[in-house]
Amino acid sequence: MAHIYVFSPAGAVTDKASFKRGLSRLRKMGHEVEVDPSALSRHERFAGSDEERIAAFARAAASGADGVLISRGGYGITRIVDRLPYAAIQASIHKGTQWMGFSDFTAFQCGLWQSKRSLSWAGVSVVADLGAEVPDEITLACFEDVMNHQGEGTGWRLKRADHPSPDALPKDSQLARRATLWGGNLAVLTALMGTPHFPKVNKGVLFLEDVGEHPYRIERMLSQLLHAGVLHAQQLIVLGQFTQYQLHALDRGFNMSKVVAWLRSQTRTPVVCGLPFGHVPTKVCLPFGAKVDVAIQGQEALILWGEMH
Repeated sequence: MAHIYVFSPAGAVTDKASFKRGLSRLRKMGHEVEVDPSALSRHERFAGSDEERIAAFARAAASGADGVLISRGGYGITRIVDRLPYAAIQASIHKGTQWMGFSDFTAFQCGLWQSKRSLSWAGVSVVADLGAEVPDEITLACFEDVMNHQGEGTGWRLKRADHPSPDALPKDSQLARRATLWGGNLAVLTALMGTPHFPKVNKGVLFLEDVGEHPYRIERMLSQLLHAGVLHAQQLIVLGQFTQYQLHALDRGFNMSKVVAWLRSQTRTPVVCGLPFGHVPTKVCLPFGAKVDVAIQGQEALILWGEMH
């Protein structure tokens, strides 16, 4: 059983039913759940004012919890990324607290890594994942592995188009060795470019996902990372799920497959697709900032970080 602290660092919780289901599911899984006093607060579109949400980060860091989970993402952390109590958060991580979230949480993870080199988890949220009427079993299992300090890696089955280009694939199929795993939501990550909070990672493994962004906007953001030299500097690029967008007649065949083909033509860094991570029901947990190995074995892609525990 773990002590889980739940707080709202970004958007206001509007789906109260899913929030309550998520808390109930955590308790049924055997966890002790502590809810931040401002978790259901609201100021405009946010879960409280900037000052209230900064204070919530501080309370989470002081909670002594085994895990800190976000209620939901949305938007709001980039407004306060320069004012977060990173020293207190780092101290909590040194004591064993594992911070987890995704989407807008990417801004916090980038700021934490760049300022303190502290590890966090890209993973579930209470509303979207634990509060689903029928939560995904793989998602729940990955979350439990993290809380139990049992996770050593993750893998997924590759479709034909998910494999890197043949000329980018090493003979031994080892795509990355002892590489820093980092990334998250593409729009949030790109918004941090040029700020002190953008991670300076060379020869890393960059994972990306997004939601509600048309493929041309995905390509535009990837172009920014490309021209800034970020993509060329990595050992590997891993694309997760890009969902909830609508194609139009104007596209005339332009889609995410075309974006991936374009990306592979522009960078020497291998690109692997299909990672089960993003705004989707099946979501693995990924240790942001950990050293990982990545390999392809047959039709399976593997990300391994066993030494971090």
